Amino acid sequence: MLKEFSYKQFGNLSFSQQCLDESTLIKIDDHIKVLFLPKETKVHVDFQEFQIETDCLLFINPKVIVKPVTGFGGEVLLHFNRDFYCIEIHDQEVACDGILYNNVFEIPFIKLDESQSADIQNIINEIKSEMEDEDSNTEEMLRILLKLIILKSTRIWKQQHLLAEKDQQSDVQFLRKFSKLVEQHYKTHHTVADYAEMLFITPKNLGKKIGMVSKDTPNDIIKNRIILESKRLLAHTALTVKEIAFSLNYDDDAYFIRFFTKNTGISPLSFRKQF
Repeated sequence: MLKEFSYKQFGNLSFSQQCLDESTLIKIDDHIKVLFLPKETKVHVDFQEFQIETDCLLFINPKVIVKPVTGFGGEVLLHFNRDFYCIEIHDQEVACDGILYNNVFEIPFIKLDESQSADIQNIINEIKSEMEDEDSNTEEMLRILLKLIILKSTRIWKQQHLLAEKDQQSDVQFLRKFSKLVEQHYKTHHTVADYAEMLFITPKNLGKKIGMVSKDTPNDIIKNRIILESKRLLAHTALTVKEIAFSLNYDDDAYFIRFFTKNTGISPLSFRKQF
């Protein structure tokens, strides 16, 4: 079901293989998404398949390609455009540029215990009920319920990463800022020194701070983001390898081919053939 309030759009749909077809996902390709997944389901995110061991939430930016693999009918996808939510929110932590939607450290699965899962499912059921109404307050109620899910999930993420204390809020904001900078500049800035300079710290201190939430180094994170974009362009566009290299600020496509092959174990053209 999809509701429109002027240019603002919000919808929910079942995310099981039985109920979802390719055209449905294409129609909401530019929407920001929240996906509830029950345990024991499988999902394909970009170029990885995940077995879900416990109920969880996944926060998905428009560029991310996500598809169901297996499911039991309890999967729910909430989707909305930026006009519906993001421009209304001034609290960075729960906005669309918060840590859940700009997370280069990991794919942002929020694992839920039984109590947390029941809480989130209750909110989702309220959303479904609200979608059936034509009340004058429906738009604002949907926005409040969506914000509640994002707020609760942000709190859980911080607890799971041991960053929930008040004196650690500056660390959370730093990680969010680094993540956002990588997302904004990975095409043009490829070195740790570039990002350390933008953050006004040394590369060594940047590595220490990133170590709070990731086993990967800042260099690994930057490389992985470039590789992910390369895979997306190879799999989902008709751009040549040379054009892809140029779009990622590699003037020498031979260097880009060596970089991609070294980090994936397969050449760009061989990867494209797989898709």
